[in-house]
Amino acid sequence: MLSKETKAEIVAKFGKDEKDTGSTAVQIALLTAEIKELTVHMREHKHDFHSQRGLYSKIGARRKLLDYLARTDRDQYLFVLEQLGLRR
Repeated sequence: MLSKETKAEIVAKFGKDEKDTGSTAVQIALLTAEIKELTVHMREHKHDFHSQRGLYSKIGARRKLLDYLARTDRDQYLFVLEQLGLRR
């Protein structure tokens, strides 16, 4: 689970203002941070299948949001990929 400070930093970096938590770029960035945390958890707890399912769910949600952003706003999509270090 992300701390409030981490979420606020992500929203400040990717959102239009501090209350812009619903934009696609912010959602992708938040999901990426959660995926990174869950990946670290899964390396230590290989048999935690409930967390594994949650991880796969978050990866799928991020994939759908990335596809949507690529269709609607290509410049923002490329910016998000570069800032988050994602490859496509």
